[in-house]
Amino acid sequence: MDETQLRDLIHRIIQEEMDPNRIPIGVSNHHIHLTEEDYHILFPHQEMEIFKPLKQPKEFASKQVADIVGPNGRIEHVRILGPCRKHSQVEIARSEAIRIGVDAPIRLSGHLDGAPSVKLVTPDGEVTVQGVIIAKRHIHMSNDDAKRFGVKLGDTVSVEIDSENRKTIYNDVICRPREDFILEMHIDTDEANAANVGRNTVGHLIKPQH
Repeated sequence: MDETQLRDLIHRIIQEEMDPNRIPIGVSNHHIHLTEEDYHILFPHQEMEIFKPLKQPKEFASKQVADIVGPNGRIEHVRILGPCRKHSQVEIARSEAIRIGVDAPIRLSGHLDGAPSVKLVTPDGEVTVQGVIIAKRHIHMSNDDAKRFGVKLGDTVSVEIDSENRKTIYNDVICRPREDFILEMHIDTDEANAANVGRNTVGHLIKPQH
């Protein structure tokens, strides 16, 4: 990198950091949340091991994986996220739901009423989980971020994804402020591919929706 390129890079970083509406984009791959009971059926006598920490506090991807089995097929080696929750839940993309024959609704995490069931299978066990969803796009943010954006829990906003050659505006983005959350918008792999999202892609909040 020559001096001109370095100067341009520094200028771009400063501009991005000063932009009050800038939001990092996180791509959420398919994953599974488990209760303690379901975890120990699938992984008897195993402690959940951390594969890598996630951006939000205390959340991590574990080394444990399971297959998701639907009426028409399976998705293999899907990672379990920790820590355990009060209700088991499976999050997949629309294209994956179609492939395995599941009519999964678009929902926020934890909103599982009426969601379909799938089997989760490991070499050591099998459980049926009622709670397969396609995650509704949302923004994790701190309470200070929420004040800066002028939004509150449950508000719906629009976000422009600033990606190369495929700038995209996503509506119906739900705000999820919490004191300890780190600012990040979550979209699934289908949405990320459609918008040409890369590792350093950012978005910009452009308007609240009423």
